[in-house]
Amino acid sequence: MHRFNAARRSVITGLVFAILLVACGTDESPPTESSATPETPQLLSAGLPPGYTKTQYPIVLVHGFLGFDSVLLFEYFHGIPAALREGGAVVFTPQVSAINSTEVRGEQLLVEVQKILAVTGKSKVNLIGHSHGGPTVRYVASVRPDLVASVTSVGGVNKGSLVSDIVLGLAPEGSLSNTLLVSITEAIGALISLLSFSPDLPQDALTAQHSLSTAGAAQYNRAFPEGVPTSACGEGDYRVNGVAYFSWSGARQYTNVLDPLDPVLTLVGLAFGGEKNDGLVTACSSHLGMVIRDDYAMNHADEINQTAGLVNLFETNPVSLYRQHANRLKGLGL
Repeated sequence: MHRFNAARRSVITGLVFAILLVACGTDESPPTESSATPETPQLLSAGLPPGYTKTQYPIVLVHGFLGFDSVLLFEYFHGIPAALREGGAVVFTPQVSAINSTEVRGEQLLVEVQKILAVTGKSKVNLIGHSHGGPTVRYVASVRPDLVASVTSVGGVNKGSLVSDIVLGLAPEGSLSNTLLVSITEAIGALISLLSFSPDLPQDALTAQHSLSTAGAAQYNRAFPEGVPTSACGEGDYRVNGVAYFSWSGARQYTNVLDPLDPVLTLVGLAFGGEKNDGLVTACSSHLGMVIRDDYAMNHADEINQTAGLVNLFETNPVSLYRQHANRLKGLGL
């Protein structure tokens, strides 16, 4: 277990507050034989054949902690929905509580999934969740596997984060620091929900922090174990109750000198004491089902093409990863 002196703890706490305040290319490989479309002179803007991302079931992108579908013209999954739609995918980006427990967010998402199925006439969806969105999409697949074709966790907090442990340790429930932290965080969450036209979504910072902690995640995993590795850093079951499980994540903190989030993620990443991480989540914690990769040269923001596309120029573009994964799902008949 990592131990930190008082000064180091203070730095981490300050940086977590900074994240709360800041929060408000390589082309894809050619399609496989199982998913390739007939040759045509017409190509997508990415140089790919039409239908490259046309999955059988709709793709649902689910945001993480302090996340949103879009605020004004600013998307959480920056440029990703449009790229998937260009290739033929039907894509939805529902809004759930920016700050709340995994179970509450999961119940909200289940309602949204049922609406999506009613609108599209499809029987299932492909769920892709980033950060806290990872455990959130797992909830829906666990309680209603009949509605879910696949679950994909991107930088998911599937076994919790030491950053949340530190915050809870420094600001225990009932303390003045905890009251201040909860008030600030919930105010930001309420503002996010208002700007994304979902003002009625409840915000609960304390239960969110418990959900994101290692102890809270362990408790959650006992109730919803599907796809979670039983070993410390292995893979989980690839398919459970008819649902396919996948994951990928980054393992770099500083990737673009122009991105204002990179210095913050770099310093917060020190909390993990050298363990491979993306600035907020360790590679091992992100594992779920089939691990596609856990060492992309990306940080936690790069995984969703943030900030506004300021990502690592020497790594596969994150938009490409989502296209590739949609094509993977297509090849599996999902």
